[in-house]
Amino acid sequence: MVKVKTVQVNGIQFGGGQPFVLIAGPCVIESKAMTLKIAASLKAITEKVNVPFIFKASYDKANRTSVTSFRGPGLSKGLEVLREVKERLKIPVLSDVHGVEEVAPAARVLDILQIPAFLCRQTDLLLETGKSGKVVNIKKGQFLAPWDMSQAVRKIESTGNRQILLTERGVSFGYNNLVTDFRSLAILRQTGYPVVYDVTHSVQQPGGLGTASGGQSEYIPLLSRCAVAAGCDAIFMEVHINPKKALSDGPNMLALRQLEKLLLNLKAIDAVVKKI
Repeated sequence: MVKVKTVQVNGIQFGGGQPFVLIAGPCVIESKAMTLKIAASLKAITEKVNVPFIFKASYDKANRTSVTSFRGPGLSKGLEVLREVKERLKIPVLSDVHGVEEVAPAARVLDILQIPAFLCRQTDLLLETGKSGKVVNIKKGQFLAPWDMSQAVRKIESTGNRQILLTERGVSFGYNNLVTDFRSLAILRQTGYPVVYDVTHSVQQPGGLGTASGGQSEYIPLLSRCAVAAGCDAIFMEVHINPKKALSDGPNMLALRQLEKLLLNLKAIDAVVKKI
């Protein structure tokens, strides 16, 4: 069995048998006020139940279904909001980068640079994020087998960067549907790096609503429990105050009011699996 490295972000440890980390936040920055409100609520909940927490929100959703879909405030304004979240609330922040030109400004604010699933094979982008020296979270493409992610890892490693996270987010299964093969978590761990399970995108139905993606958020608790039982190092979860009114990915997001109960459930499973 391959020993999984420990990756640290501001004192938060991924891997090495440590308790699971929660990466959570709204899909996209809808406004500064709402983003700060959700971030503060998430911080309060995670501190109450003692779960390590990293805030996530996208400054740009570059792969929306429709050209008219809301994408977010963009790089500059979005990073300003994330900087405020980071400095005011004292929590680490994560967001997606979509091109090499975004990496340098993003790295000045973000604690983790995330490679979107559709871009996990983009060599130049992987190399640039690796050179930043930041922790890099590579989301596995819906079209990839888990063992193929070793090539993405090697690209980052070629820059000398060993601060890598790998995220499973389901695999395409027919049209407008994703499924999770939980063997993938064990296979990804064979790279020697911590593994994250993106539960809310795993219940997404890409393009399922015609001009937007659908989702089955009712399965978020079930799949989260499965992933923690499989020993994952972190849960990635998009959370919103009112998913029905969210401007992006509402059908596959968790309502904020449901989070505390779910985290307590996941902590109990994690303690048994990792013998914490």
